[in-house]
Amino acid sequence: MDTKAREHYWWRTIASFLLVLFAMPLGHALMILMEKFMSEGAMHVAGFTMGLAGLAMVVVGVFVKGDTRQTLWGLFGGLLFWTGWVEFLFLYYARRYGVQPEIENGVVVTKPEYLIMPASFGLWMMVMTMYVFSTKNGCDLITWIQKVCFRNKRKVVAAQPMTRHTSIVTFMELNMILWAMYLLLMFCYDKTFLGDHHPVTFLVGVGCLAGSIFMLRHQSRIAAWGANIRMAIATVIIFWTPVEILGRINFFQEFWIEPEKHAWQILVILMAFCLLGAYLWLKGKKRKRAA
Repeated sequence: MDTKAREHYWWRTIASFLLVLFAMPLGHALMILMEKFMSEGAMHVAGFTMGLAGLAMVVVGVFVKGDTRQTLWGLFGGLLFWTGWVEFLFLYYARRYGVQPEIENGVVVTKPEYLIMPASFGLWMMVMTMYVFSTKNGCDLITWIQKVCFRNKRKVVAAQPMTRHTSIVTFMELNMILWAMYLLLMFCYDKTFLGDHHPVTFLVGVGCLAGSIFMLRHQSRIAAWGANIRMAIATVIIFWTPVEILGRINFFQEFWIEPEKHAWQILVILMAFCLLGAYLWLKGKKRKRAA
């Protein structure tokens, strides 16, 4: 029993981690390429269509068989949904109403769409309140909040899980964590509160890096492919937070923000992402046949 508890599944962990990790620069690069090479009208139509396609993929994932395949439908659909119906819609309304970017030394450091994103904090809290008070689930953070806030009343307040569809669970996990980390970064970057060079901002980056290492170790103990991929979503997004902070202070060059100048790097990442996605999809298909 003890030997089983200490067993690690590093290949599954690395493959899942890289699949989600590669999606981060690809998402940034896609948005930037669309902004640069499409007319404004065509870009917004394409963005809205992308979000709609993402939502359709998540719904399709509810009806497919197999935990791994449902997870992948939720992941890929969620990525398209976030890019199309969250980021591009913020971009659309920021441009429509003339929101100005944040500029330092003649360089844009924060785009208008991200400046207005903190206004959605109340909406994020609304959804989190529903999760904390209405469901028993596998999220360690929500479970910890329930233990701290409800103590011995936890089983009464959150007595049972909601109806569980793996595709929807993956979709919500991806979007809620992305949303939370964007809000955190925008708060840290805001000079009214902290600023991108504030010690607390660096501490946030260090804390997220350390946390992602512990999360990766926990992920390595998850044997099932689908559950491992879902854990990778949280691990990667937390890991990506210090990457964003270091890029913000020009510690390294973020080549994905100039994809047209770094085409071969983007193509290599895209190929690796597609190969990993296909590999995990086939793994899910084989598991379904074996069952």
